[in-house]
Amino acid sequence: MLERLKDYLRSRRMLLFLDNFEHVVGASPVVTELLRACPSLEVLVMSRAVLRLSGEFEYPVPPLGLPDPGHLPSPEHLTGYEAVDLFVERARAAMPDFRLSEANATTVVEICLRLDGLPLAIELAAARIKLLQPEALLARLERRLPLLTGGPRDLPARQRTLGDAILWSHDLLGEEEQRLFRRFSVFVGGCTLHAVEALYPDTGEQTMEALDGVASLVDKNLLRRVEQEGSEPRFAMLETVREYALGRLSEGGEEGAVRRAHAGYYLALAERAEPELTTAEQMTWLDLLEREHNNLRAALRWSLRLEDVETSLRLCGALWRFWYVRGYLSEGSRWLEEALALDGGAPPLRVRVLGGGGELSHSQGDLDRAQELRERALALSSQLGDETQVAAALNGLAFVIRRRGEFEKARAMHEQALDLYRKLDDRWGVGRSTDLLGRAAAFQGDYAAALPRLEEGLRMWRAVGDREGIAESTAVSGMVALGKGDYGTARSLLQRARGIIEELGDPRGIAKMTVGLADAEFNDGDPPAAQALYDEALMLLRDVGDKWWISWCLEGIAEVAVSLAQPTRATRLFGAASALREAISAPRPPAFLSYCERDLATARDQLDAATFTAAWEEGLAMTLEIAIEYALDQPATPEPIVSARPTTDHSFGLTDREVEVLGLVAGGLTDGQVARELHISPRTVGRHLGSVYRKLDVPSRAAAARQAVELGLI
Repeated sequence: MLERLKDYLRSRRMLLFLDNFEHVVGASPVVTELLRACPSLEVLVMSRAVLRLSGEFEYPVPPLGLPDPGHLPSPEHLTGYEAVDLFVERARAAMPDFRLSEANATTVVEICLRLDGLPLAIELAAARIKLLQPEALLARLERRLPLLTGGPRDLPARQRTLGDAILWSHDLLGEEEQRLFRRFSVFVGGCTLHAVEALYPDTGEQTMEALDGVASLVDKNLLRRVEQEGSEPRFAMLETVREYALGRLSEGGEEGAVRRAHAGYYLALAERAEPELTTAEQMTWLDLLEREHNNLRAALRWSLRLEDVETSLRLCGALWRFWYVRGYLSEGSRWLEEALALDGGAPPLRVRVLGGGGELSHSQGDLDRAQELRERALALSSQLGDETQVAAALNGLAFVIRRRGEFEKARAMHEQALDLYRKLDDRWGVGRSTDLLGRAAAFQGDYAAALPRLEEGLRMWRAVGDREGIAESTAVSGMVALGKGDYGTARSLLQRARGIIEELGDPRGIAKMTVGLADAEFNDGDPPAAQALYDEALMLLRDVGDKWWISWCLEGIAEVAVSLAQPTRATRLFGAASALREAISAPRPPAFLSYCERDLATARDQLDAATFTAAWEEGLAMTLEIAIEYALDQPATPEPIVSARPTTDHSFGLTDREVEVLGLVAGGLTDGQVARELHISPRTVGRHLGSVYRKLDVPSRAAAARQAVELGLI
């Protein structure tokens, strides 16, 4: 037969198409013989496994194209993506009146993403549209395989259900390949080759090298290599395939042992990373933990389900700083609370988790819970005689107390922590304590004490290479410059700090620096620029949930509203911020309190008593979500002013503020002195004076002062 085929093809120019070749891959040498005997022959092979022939070129068929869920185009443009287009086409075949719309587009995209862009999976899911709306279909895709059945009866069995399609490939594997296929399913989001090797704790069992096994599964399209930065390759299963493999793992009775090995590997990784998160290598380790975050979650979920208190506490103790820096505040708090709820566990492990829980609660503005956790950490570490953890707990507790307005007590506790760290010769701890002392002094308005501490802390951060610490000290130095009216320096320092934090990927840190920049722009006389920055910060803060900084942001937007002649809006926002500060027991720091009081008084003066009271109470009654939406919904026009006091009818049309500025200038004050007196920026003083010159038709401040005196304006 082969010879007859050679004779037939030898003189012909032909493309020979061979489908489903994975089931006869042992016949690959026949293809080689044909190619050698027939010089004009080309062969196209459809196979789930490569043939491994010389001269073979592999053309992988990727999943269908999918849009970026974070940047979705309009529904009419979504069908330009192959996966969405196929879903819509097959949904219409099942239900002719189905249409892609604004209401269902996001859900349809999520369905296609959950199904990995696999054509068969999308076809089977879309056929369910006549029974399930897209939202209901998406909800049922938590377990994909039972849903993805019922393909056309005139197709082969492997094309009627997704499970049968995967079984078709699974049955081609050898026994050891099947074992690796099952075990690989415990990895969420893929893994490295080194992690795969950890699934074979008994080296005698590993008769197939992990590298060979992974290579074989890649060749058979059951694993795929995924792109990543760095030198170590990463491999992953499509989620639909992984669900099937997990089922086989559970059926085979191996799941407990494999998950134990998986958790052990990622626990070791987390504990190896934890001390590096405050060093010059922190970026490398933060990015590594980010790549492995889904696997770390899986390890933690498994240990909590088994009530393995030691593994749970160790994982949480190692990961809380990662969650803090990368903005996983709510998620991290949930994991830590679950771990702390377990009975038992070594006290030193529990101390670390209590401290981490306090930091994450604090960073969300939950000061009551933060104080409780840190007091427990202080009591337990004191009982253990662990001076490092005592110092850490003192600093953490002092930070909470400072947020509550008890600055002197907080500074005394930071001094205690600093003494302990110096005794222990802990450079990072010394830097942390010194920096916190500087922050406490800065927000209290004691700039003379703040700057030397911040500079000392900054030197220590640089010495140990902690970029987060460098950014924090730089930012607070910027806030000191802001409080002193040096807006150019404030802007420069805050921009530098934000650049560092952006590299670290800390959304909460970015938001904090952006609020500071907004404050600088507002006080330097640019309310529109300030509004844009406050909006940017508030959207980030809404996601990370830091109520303390949200309240600051609401107050900043209220101050902008005052400057834009929107006193009712400003009053509502001040009321919402006041309610939030009351709820978290955290007053505005003294160094920055006068600005809010001044602008709230201005809004009050521009409204009658009834309007002001009503607006204030409306703000007090807002939920956090409504307050944020209201703050972000910027009106385009000023409000009509309903003043409680008639404004003075000044000659030449001068406003009350312009007369106030003119009086101080006539008294010999410079622009900077006027700015400090009225709590406005020198740029704003200059604008007022320019308006005065135009209205009085004079060329200079001296002429303006002289004419004002002559006319009795001051």
